[in-house]
Amino acid sequence: MLTIRGELGVKEFFEVIFKGESIEVANEVIDTVEKSFEFLMEFSENKVIYGVNTGFGPMAQYKIADSQRIQLQYNLIRSHASGTGNPIEPKYVRAAMLARLNTLSLGNSGVHPSVIGLMTQLINKNIIPLIYEHGGVGASGDLVQLAHMALVLIGEGEVFYKGERRATKEVFEIEGLQPITVALREGLAIMNGTSVMAGIGIVNTIYTRRLLHWMVACSSAINEIVQAYDDHLSEDLNQTKKHIGQRAIAKTMREHLKDSSLTRKREHHLYNGNKEVAVFEEKVQEYYSLRCVPQILGPVLDTLNNVERILIEEVNSANDNPIVNVEKKHVYHGGNFHGDYVSLEMDKLKIVVAKMSMLAERQLNYLLNSKLNDILPPFVNLGTLGLNFGMQGVQFTATSTTAENQMLSNPMYVHSIPNNNDNQDIVSMGTNAALIAKKVIENAYEVVAIELITIIQAIEYLEVQDKVSSKTKKMFDEIREIVPAFTEDIIMYPYVNQVKEHIINSEK
Repeated sequence: MLTIRGELGVKEFFEVIFKGESIEVANEVIDTVEKSFEFLMEFSENKVIYGVNTGFGPMAQYKIADSQRIQLQYNLIRSHASGTGNPIEPKYVRAAMLARLNTLSLGNSGVHPSVIGLMTQLINKNIIPLIYEHGGVGASGDLVQLAHMALVLIGEGEVFYKGERRATKEVFEIEGLQPITVALREGLAIMNGTSVMAGIGIVNTIYTRRLLHWMVACSSAINEIVQAYDDHLSEDLNQTKKHIGQRAIAKTMREHLKDSSLTRKREHHLYNGNKEVAVFEEKVQEYYSLRCVPQILGPVLDTLNNVERILIEEVNSANDNPIVNVEKKHVYHGGNFHGDYVSLEMDKLKIVVAKMSMLAERQLNYLLNSKLNDILPPFVNLGTLGLNFGMQGVQFTATSTTAENQMLSNPMYVHSIPNNNDNQDIVSMGTNAALIAKKVIENAYEVVAIELITIIQAIEYLEVQDKVSSKTKKMFDEIREIVPAFTEDIIMYPYVNQVKEHIINSEK
């Protein structure tokens, strides 16, 4: 049982989203939320507070009568539940719910305590609001997407429940749940925030770290396959660069390869006298996709670590408007809902993930092109050349998917379009950025899955299963359980999809 105290990390998100850990909200948090609500209720009686007794956005100039304040919140939720496109996958919505619950638990929002209680129950019962991909511009936060979440909290809209899409009202009746109490500004407080983009973003970072693990493993294995010299991974070489990520990737690859009998020492082959040789038959240095892995994946690791840090700061922040400060007995109007921090980090993340897919595609091409590697048959074809095709067909998929990632890696952060009667005259597009990053990550897993199958086939052809490192052998055995060694041509798409599912769901 995870206790919510207003301070979550990636580990806590992983336990709840991926492991199904139940949550509870600490009593002191509930007390804080209650005090915040009571203060705002009293404070707003004779003052103009945005979204409590005014309209919203450019309609804020209109005073709302006390008798209509509750209806105002319902109107806001219903009118903005306007998303379209594909539903966001439940796992990502669950992450958004946890992020929103945590933010509202800080006591800066003035929501009725029933919001905290019902959101906790929904997460624990795995009742997931239907939220669509399209609709958010990321300026008043994830206004449209969070409206769909708010719609469920008032007992309306639709949810995913036990694998089915059902009306919220029906599910609440089955589970004995009551909608939240709308008493003050519950609609606005739930909807004004960055929790959908941040929740998706945190799941994106978890999958990216897993992808990076497989990319390092593939890069290590391919160095074994070609019997590369190992000095490009040496501590002495990589310590001459100050970048933490580069050093860490090189160290991880050294550890991966420490018991390999295939990688070679330069001093054994090229530093022992070659004066009479005019042309070296073997490569003196490997191609960049093999030799420069620490320099390529190092920035990926550094970027990923920074993205994680920013996202965790976001979900542990008050990101709605206005902000309630009980201690100072004041309400502050501003723009904490603006999603630029998340939008920029999601663009950074998808760029480095696209680069990983590019590296995987180049390493794949190296293995498939016999004129480059000089040790494998064309397309790592273990059958009859000309009659059989090996990995030839599936390379097209890797190339195509990599090209899509290159296109998708263009930034969303700079694509602001004014809207809302120009009240929202510069926006973040953070939700779009997070969803596109999600797509890029999924694509990258497909490319890496194809590379993995090719690596396993190459090891099979070279008959070096007993010479590769123990970590490469473990990887070989894992993938070989899914994809049998094949000499005759086989239908590839089921195997690619199965390997993709294996690596995306593996815990490393």
